[in-house]
Amino acid sequence: MRVYTTRVARLLFVTGTPADVRGGSGTYVGISVLRRAVEALGHEVELLVPRALGGVPLVRRIAFNAAARFSARRRAFDFVVGFDWDGLFLARSTAVHVASIKGVIAEEAAFERGVPRLRLTAEAFLEKHHVRRASYVLTPSLHSAERLAADYGVDRERVRVVPEPIDLARWRRALEGEPRGPANAPTILCVAHLYPRKDVATLLEAMALVPDALLRVVGTGPELPHLRAGARRLGLAQRVELLGHVSFEKLAAEYGRANVFCLPSRQEGFGIVFLEAMAAGLPIVAARAAALPEVVPDGECGILVPPGDAPALAKALDRLLNDPDERRRLGEAGRRRVEQFDAPRVAAQFLGAVGIESERGET
Repeated sequence: MRVYTTRVARLLFVTGTPADVRGGSGTYVGISVLRRAVEALGHEVELLVPRALGGVPLVRRIAFNAAARFSARRRAFDFVVGFDWDGLFLARSTAVHVASIKGVIAEEAAFERGVPRLRLTAEAFLEKHHVRRASYVLTPSLHSAERLAADYGVDRERVRVVPEPIDLARWRRALEGEPRGPANAPTILCVAHLYPRKDVATLLEAMALVPDALLRVVGTGPELPHLRAGARRLGLAQRVELLGHVSFEKLAAEYGRANVFCLPSRQEGFGIVFLEAMAAGLPIVAARAAALPEVVPDGECGILVPPGDAPALAKALDRLLNDPDERRRLGEAGRRRVEQFDAPRVAAQFLGAVGIESERGET
């Protein structure tokens, strides 16, 4: 690997993901946290995102990427980092181009249906060409690295694993002084952009088997109307609250008052919300699927169950809600584990993975 030694590297981050949590979900969080951490290490990072959000999503995103070629030529960048398939058209117009794949779109498409599946299939075709043309390919988990090889035919040796970052200092400030669990009933927290692959529907089925507990779901997305209908159908209207999008401060408060975190996703390239739960000291219940065993080792800081298995999910939730010592053990282990994903450490790994060696020596 060629090592790029410089006092200050100039990087361009290119993403068609909306630059806010409501629209950009965990992808936006990971990109923004990484950007700040790389800048804190003394490098320059410019973020290129779409200005307009109207029109057909795929057409709009292709137009954004076509225009990105002209925007990128206005300044001389040492590295262009394109997230997912964004930056595809820059891959051969810059000396060092990095394809950073948050979640393999070909895998995500398998969990959708109808028009969303057709759109993701088209995006997977573009992502395949992006990773094949890039100088470096990064992804946040070994699972995603294997999927890149299987779905896109990328040589596994070309792929470098750099995990997602979390701004621990910010989270610790926000969580300081938050209450630990409500007085009236044990509470389960779920945080997700509500796509089918997040499988919150199975969590609702499990809640019907967990007596007396409350479920609070933070997030919005295409599954929200179906989940509202499902909660009514299962007779859970009094025990399940679908909160939609909330501010960072309110999200921290939700983590602070919960007893257990649960997101039974069937597909995750990584899952930043699991890091947030660890930072809050919450034990985790999740599915044994995709990258989750890497992020949440079973028995260390959480319990993993078979994907789509509502009775097994209910059993794990009930076990933790009735065992404060086990909750404490898993939560404390999570607080220790999340240290390795702190933003400065991950930023240093990112720089080293693409061959940037700064005078500070953080690679």
